[in-house]
Amino acid sequence: MSAVRTVAFPSGVEVPALGQGTWRMGDDPARRSEEITALRRGLDLGLTLIDTAEMYGSGASEEVVGEAVRGRRDEAFLVSKVLPSHADRRGTVDACRRSLRRLGTDRIDLYLLHWRGDIALHETVEAMETLIAEGSIGSWGVSNFDADDLDDLPDDAKPQTDQVLYNLTRRGPEYDLFPRCGQLSLPVMAYSPVEQGRLLDHEAPAAVAEAHGWTPAQVALAWVLRHSEVIAIPQGSLQ
Repeated sequence: MSAVRTVAFPSGVEVPALGQGTWRMGDDPARRSEEITALRRGLDLGLTLIDTAEMYGSGASEEVVGEAVRGRRDEAFLVSKVLPSHADRRGTVDACRRSLRRLGTDRIDLYLLHWRGDIALHETVEAMETLIAEGSIGSWGVSNFDADDLDDLPDDAKPQTDQVLYNLTRRGPEYDLFPRCGQLSLPVMAYSPVEQGRLLDHEAPAAVAEAHGWTPAQVALAWVLRHSEVIAIPQGSLQ
């Protein structure tokens, strides 16, 4: 496999433009070994950014990721997320520490607010900065924020990404979010870039794939990654 193109966060840290998502990993204990093997294979191929969340499987996904990177932690760039219901000053710190235990590590490279809730954003940002200061996280960002939500962050806030739903059939972010992120030099992280597998049977990517000798998944991912400041995090498998 050729080297994976990288994308730089505002901090200057570079990550692969193609990473690994883990939503629903850990839900079925019978698939645990397969999921761990798939994640490790992704690391072998240079897909070192692995995204998870405390919500996924009520922490089970983080446990799968932790086992997958055991002995290879320094190869991986780990992303996890705090639920908005936990995202006050104390709750964010406590949630992060629980995630660290499940991941079996002393740091999360990028910690995201999973979506905006009722807790004041300045509280969440203050907690994120506390976690950075103590070394528990490297940086922070947001997820499922629209342009107006980004504008509501404190003026001195330093998010590193906005993780949103984006693919061939979910193009809403192109209209206002992408331009706003561009103004902020904020990369977008696209989850479900193959629409949870549904694009594999869609006639448009299938036709392009057949014409060029590719797979529909490659077409769908290439379409998302045509943007130089987008990171895609599909979920891998051994199939």
